[in-house]
Amino acid sequence: MIEPTHIPEENWRSSSYSQSNGGECVQMAVGVPGVVPVRDSKQPLGPVLAISPTAWADFIAYAVEH
Repeated sequence: MIEPTHIPEENWRSSSYSQSNGGECVQMAVGVPGVVPVRDSKQPLGPVLAISPTAWADFIAYAVEH
């Protein structure tokens, strides 16, 4: 797991499908070599999962199909 405080806030991205009112969404961070950090937007200082780029791409492909 990655410490959330080690990733600058400006590196976090929300899906274009997320609500602009700070609703429930998963965020991913850019600029971290070798992993895709993922967090819950409702808990920005909570746990951050470090997912491999391949696993993230597979997840996105699955989500788009379903």
